[in-house]
Amino acid sequence: MGMTSLVMGATGLVGRQVTEQLLNCEFIDEVRLLVRRPIDITHPKLSVIQIDWDQLNHYGDAFIGVDSVFSCLGTTIRKAGSQQQFRKVDLDYVVAGAKLAKQAQVRQFLAISSVGADPKAKAFYSRVKGEMEEELCRLQLPGLHLFRPSLLLGERDERRFLEGVGSVLMTKLDFAFRGRLAQYRAVPAWKVAKAMVNISATHTRGNHIYPNEVIHVLGE
Repeated sequence: MGMTSLVMGATGLVGRQVTEQLLNCEFIDEVRLLVRRPIDITHPKLSVIQIDWDQLNHYGDAFIGVDSVFSCLGTTIRKAGSQQQFRKVDLDYVVAGAKLAKQAQVRQFLAISSVGADPKAKAFYSRVKGEMEEELCRLQLPGLHLFRPSLLLGERDERRFLEGVGSVLMTKLDFAFRGRLAQYRAVPAWKVAKAMVNISATHTRGNHIYPNEVIHVLGE
């Protein structure tokens, strides 16, 4: 019997890649998506559940029978509108989903964090990511996998000017990101997704963190 996976944030850059890769996995029977808005993907394995993220606790049934949860939630302060809203998406929703996963006895919880994540970081973005990691580790999930990519490469639905410029520069200078700089090497969204899917198939227990340079290897 195959596995069931659930994706939080399937309309995002990495979330969409995770969804498509899971749908193509022979060992996956069902892929459930928790989304705020409709997604233009159809597949016999796919179950789409439109939700209100502020009422996530009302959707606990969606986690029942799930083997692996992929948290691909993430936004920017500009898109969120405020630091408070950013924290909601990148921390509160992720932790709420992890709690539901634990209640449903989900074996694997895989979440996207970021290079530089640190609850004591001066930078707000890195600090929130670090707090998210800290909260997830406290839950003592059966298997927790935290991925810390650097700048993500790929086509987004919305334009992010600075990220676009950064992507061009980092792609052209990719050869320079070796040794100590490897943790900052830009990484394609599909490679992050593949690393997550590959790890989910191992059923490894305990808490694990995958830095950017390891993601590049796992996603090959």
